[in-house]
Amino acid sequence: MFVPYGDAPSTSKVLPAKAAQRINARPQVSVPILETGGVSFAYAEREVIRNVSLTIQPGEFIGLLGPNGSGKSTLLKLLYGYLHPRAGTVQLNGHDLRTLAQRAIARAVAVVPQEAPETFGFTVAERVLMGRHPFLGPFEFETEHDIEIAREAMARTDTLQFRDRTFNEMSGGERQRAMIASALAQTPEVLLLDEPTAMLDIKYQAQIMRLLRQLNQERGTTVVVAIHDLNLAALGCKRLVLLKAGEIMHDGPPAAVLDEKLLASVYDVKVRRADAFLPSLTE
Repeated sequence: MFVPYGDAPSTSKVLPAKAAQRINARPQVSVPILETGGVSFAYAEREVIRNVSLTIQPGEFIGLLGPNGSGKSTLLKLLYGYLHPRAGTVQLNGHDLRTLAQRAIARAVAVVPQEAPETFGFTVAERVLMGRHPFLGPFEFETEHDIEIAREAMARTDTLQFRDRTFNEMSGGERQRAMIASALAQTPEVLLLDEPTAMLDIKYQAQIMRLLRQLNQERGTTVVVAIHDLNLAALGCKRLVLLKAGEIMHDGPPAAVLDEKLLASVYDVKVRRADAFLPSLTE
C-alpha cells in the first residue's frame, strides 16, 4: 500500500514466392482500438491536455493516474468524442472519431461518468436497459434478449435487488453501480470509467475492480479507468499512465509507474510502501 508521509516505405514489385511466404508469415500488427496522436485540449485559454499520444491495444486494462487537475477526466472525454481536441487526432479502430456517428461510437464504447446524471423518475431496470439503445432502430422496442442482457448486468453489479426502485432515490454508491450495469448492458468493446470506486465502500470497491478484471480477462473487454486509489490501481490494472498538468509523465506496468520517487515528483508528496489491509480481487 502507498501512504503519504511528507511534502514533497511501400513497393508494388512482385516478390518471389519464398519471399512472399516469409512476409505473410510475419505476425500482423493489430490496429489500436483507441489512439491519440499529439492531442491537446483547452477550456477557454486554460490548456489541460498537452500533446498526448497514447496507443491502446484491444484487451488492455489501463489505469489513468494523476493528481486533481492532471487531465484524467478530460482525456477520457476526448477518447469517446464528448470533447474534440484543439490539436491532434483521436481514432477508434483506425477511424477518426469526428467521422463516426454517435451511435457507431456507442456500439463500441461504453462510458461510466464520475457523477451519475439525473434520470427523471426512471427505475434502475429502465436506466440499465437504456444501455441497449445503440442497438435498437428508431421505432424498435427491447427484445427478451436485451432484457436478459440488462438483467445479467444488474446481477453482476449487485443492483438486481434495486431494479424496481427509482434511480434518483438511491445513494451515490448505489447509483454508481447502476451506471456501471448500464454500461455493461452495452456489451462494449471498450469500457471507459471515471473514478468508478470513488463513492463505494471497500466491499464494492473490490467487487467493481474484480468485475472489471473478469470482463477484461473473460470477454476481452478493453478497460480504461481514471482512478485516484494507487492501491486499487496496483491490484487491478495491467498498465498505468501517470499524468501531471496534462502531460504523460510515465507509461508502463504498475511496478515501473508506482515508483516512490516518481510518485513524489508528480503528487508533490513523499510516499512509501507500507503493509496494510487491502481488498482482495481474487475471491
